[in-house]
Amino acid sequence: MITTRSKSSGICHFHGFMYDQEIQDLPISTVFRFPNPTPTWPTGNGFGSGIIDLEGLQVCQINSFRKIWATYEGGVDNVGATFFEPSSVPDGFFMLGCYSQPNNRPLSGWILVGQDENSGNPSEKGALLQPIDYTLVWSSESMQIKQDGYGYIWLPVPPDGYKAVGHIVTTSKVKPSLDKIRCVRSDLTDESEFDDWIWGQDTETSEDGFNVYGLRPKIRGPKAQGVCVGTFILQNNTTSSSSTLSLACLKNNNFTTLSYAPNIEHVKTLLQSYSPKIYLHPDETYHPCSVNWFFDNGALLYIEGDELSPVRVEPNGLNLPQGGSNDDEYWLDLPIDPAAKERVKKGDLQGSEAYIHIKPMLGATFTDLAIWIFYSFNGPATAKLGLVDVPLGRIGEHVGDWEHLTLRISNFNGVLDRVFFSEHSGGTWIDSSLLEYDNGTNKPVAYSSLNGHALYHKPGLVLQGNELAGIRNDTSKSDNVMDVGERYSIVSDDTRDEVVEPAWLNYNRKWGPKITYELGKELEKIEEQLPGELKTMFHSLVNLIPNEVFEEDGPTGPKMKNNWRGDEV
Repeated sequence: MITTRSKSSGICHFHGFMYDQEIQDLPISTVFRFPNPTPTWPTGNGFGSGIIDLEGLQVCQINSFRKIWATYEGGVDNVGATFFEPSSVPDGFFMLGCYSQPNNRPLSGWILVGQDENSGNPSEKGALLQPIDYTLVWSSESMQIKQDGYGYIWLPVPPDGYKAVGHIVTTSKVKPSLDKIRCVRSDLTDESEFDDWIWGQDTETSEDGFNVYGLRPKIRGPKAQGVCVGTFILQNNTTSSSSTLSLACLKNNNFTTLSYAPNIEHVKTLLQSYSPKIYLHPDETYHPCSVNWFFDNGALLYIEGDELSPVRVEPNGLNLPQGGSNDDEYWLDLPIDPAAKERVKKGDLQGSEAYIHIKPMLGATFTDLAIWIFYSFNGPATAKLGLVDVPLGRIGEHVGDWEHLTLRISNFNGVLDRVFFSEHSGGTWIDSSLLEYDNGTNKPVAYSSLNGHALYHKPGLVLQGNELAGIRNDTSKSDNVMDVGERYSIVSDDTRDEVVEPAWLNYNRKWGPKITYELGKELEKIEEQLPGELKTMFHSLVNLIPNEVFEEDGPTGPKMKNNWRGDEV
């Protein structure tokens, strides 16, 4: 038996079949721990109390597991996946499903267990009931892979009026005990969808194809009630075409009070512990700045039809039009004076400020701290054509550039679960176990790409395109660092009405002008300078370049982004 510590103070037990040293050295054989303990939370509401009441159903987040079965081939990085059930479950709580994750990262997940709040009242229809049977949905008996014996995945058959929210995994073809798991009353559940791929094989090329995915609520956002259980779902050829998944997620019917969300003092403590360090590229010219620095240094408001008489933007954007839609009637631009324009383009790293948007997520069982960073100017793009780098002239340039990171915090225990890194029009969630932390702290490190300011969790080159032709996103450490925890403002809070939003946040128009150059002519200029072979590669690249690189309009502000009212993409 191997015993290690989990994210929390619980014990994780690995038991079962013996396997060789190569398998023991997989990342999942280590349980992830933050560099420092979780901070002590200020007194207040139920944040960090360990249990959340969904109205009729209490749930607790479990971070300690007992290993059930593992495979060591296929899936992410072709190192397999491991399946667990929760351990150290509090008295009165029941398992709702098993947990699984790829073997390519340390064990770092969680799963919810449930307790019927009205279990002592016989007149109430219970929130939880045993299944009436199980259906065997998959077994590994026919698979010629490295595995710990055979694994079997079961779907609980719920009673009428109830739904299953998780699978059971066993190492025996004998059905599990009906007392092993609980199904959830239907009014306490919501519709689910596939999340990240965990393990499996191609369902299109194999008759017996299957895949294991994480499971999450289908509708997500600050006002959505769906709660992620932390379970997984199996998809095979018989279920892949079904529009309704066999497993549901939970639903928070106690959503109006948001009593388990962090208050402002909690948020300040969270940022003190988890605020990121953002490293700019050593060759970066265009640094972040505060919005008010941009205004104070000559930013101009233009009005359609009166372009010859722009207006200086007042501090905090007090004279910016409020509300409305992005109707092209207003836009911001740099100062007219050439020297002032070049100075403002370069930003003001020393006075830069982060802007925090607090929003409840996953039925208010988590809180997202969206951290918005403003750059007054976005620099030009560079293409990589084989071994040759080709500057793209003015392509990629625009005034006003909003980027963001999002910290997802568990309201059960205040632990940082994952971080979202915005990358142009998309982005990536990175699990806390895969982050780089700054100098022994719990502060994650982010890297801002040269000129374009896309954010990544590790340094290096990321190509938008393919290996032969793409747009360069270069990141590296330098002495130019933005410490989010040093200068930030909480500008919006979806959990309470305690924050007065600045006027600039409700400016719904463009933060930069429409670019006046003709894109086709700009591309022709570049193409004329290339030899024949590179011309062909450049043609293919143009078809691969994301739309935001060719964006001719200035960007809109944070409140106009889809993730402001929804989840990250």
